[in-house]
Amino acid sequence: MNAPAEHPIVVDEFPALRRSLRVSIVTETYPPEVNGVARTLACVVEGLRERNHEIQLIRPNQSKAETRGEQASDDVLFHEVLMRGLPIPRYPHLRMGLTSKKTLVSLWARRRPDVVHIATEGPMGWSALQAAVQLKLPVCSDFRTNFHAYSKHYGMGWLHKPIMAYLRKFHNLTACTMTPDEGLRQELTDYGFHNVEVVSRGVDTRLFDPARRSAALRQSWGVAPDDLVVLHVGRLAPEKNLGTLTMAFEAIRRVQPRARLVLVGDGPSRKELQARCPDAIFAGMRHGEDLAAHYASGDLFVFPSVTETFGNVTLEALASGLPVLAYDYAAASQLVQTGRHGALAPFGNMNDFVQLGARLAADPAALHEMGRQAREAACQASWERIISRIEGLYHALTEGRPLPQPESAPARPRLAV
Repeated sequence: MNAPAEHPIVVDEFPALRRSLRVSIVTETYPPEVNGVARTLACVVEGLRERNHEIQLIRPNQSKAETRGEQASDDVLFHEVLMRGLPIPRYPHLRMGLTSKKTLVSLWARRRPDVVHIATEGPMGWSALQAAVQLKLPVCSDFRTNFHAYSKHYGMGWLHKPIMAYLRKFHNLTACTMTPDEGLRQELTDYGFHNVEVVSRGVDTRLFDPARRSAALRQSWGVAPDDLVVLHVGRLAPEKNLGTLTMAFEAIRRVQPRARLVLVGDGPSRKELQARCPDAIFAGMRHGEDLAAHYASGDLFVFPSVTETFGNVTLEALASGLPVLAYDYAAASQLVQTGRHGALAPFGNMNDFVQLGARLAADPAALHEMGRQAREAACQASWERIISRIEGLYHALTEGRPLPQPESAPARPRLAV
């Protein structure tokens, strides 16, 4: 008798498990500080921990109550090292880290990371870069804040060239620089940056959800159920181009006289804005579920900034079910289709921006439908996909392989309002 045939051997039915990495992340901002960089890094750290990577977070102490030195943690995959911090001029709520290259060389020589990820380019980032180069550690960086663009908004346009020269030198000493969109990647490449990789951003759709809309909150703003609430979330500062916001709101109010402007955030321009918009609601800094309720209780998100590297607030607004009016670049360019999720004005064209605001406000039914589609679009921005992309870059750096390319996004038609 013939022997029974053996079952065929199935090869590569499951993908090979990647080894866990020891990652040292160096940043000069982290929660509870409130800004897009801090929130994004917290999501990255959490995502990497969920994939069983060991994270060492090096950051400045954020208050006198925090003691410098390594901090213990119940989680063996996460520990923090706090360094001396000083307030940043004009940004007193943020701190720059002050530590020496020698300190970091000693720290990493005792427990060598597989890869160093430098998220900010301040003094601490520079020391970390020098230490990583000395120890021949794989190192990558983020380009997250347009400091070179901010200079002109503070009367220091002459600093643009030296700031850009420093940033180029900094990032070109790393194996790759992560940036959140293709437009900025091309801009940096044109400036002479090498090995720039696109790594987009995600959003917590469980936190930022239209279901958090609050009738009580809207009532506290003095608006009726059918009144239009125009929302802005962000730092109240010159680089956010808030003059265009007030002009757009004035145009909206000519169409919807009962419209109300709500500004979430704080900053040096607050007093000027209060004088210009005495009827606006200045909600101040908001966090967590309270912030999410403020988003969801608005009707139209207006974001006129022209200095973003990405603009996390755009994605948070979309996830909260708000149509977005913004300029056609950064996050808005990736995520917003005019007529479907809000409207995009040509970059820097203030007149078009203002006119689009009035046109959106003129059709409340269409605005409501755009909000529904905005939520659907935001739900496609998965943190899982983004963490996988970062993990792939780490492994390529540690293994000396070519950097993996991101998934290409399909071309999007531009629709008329």
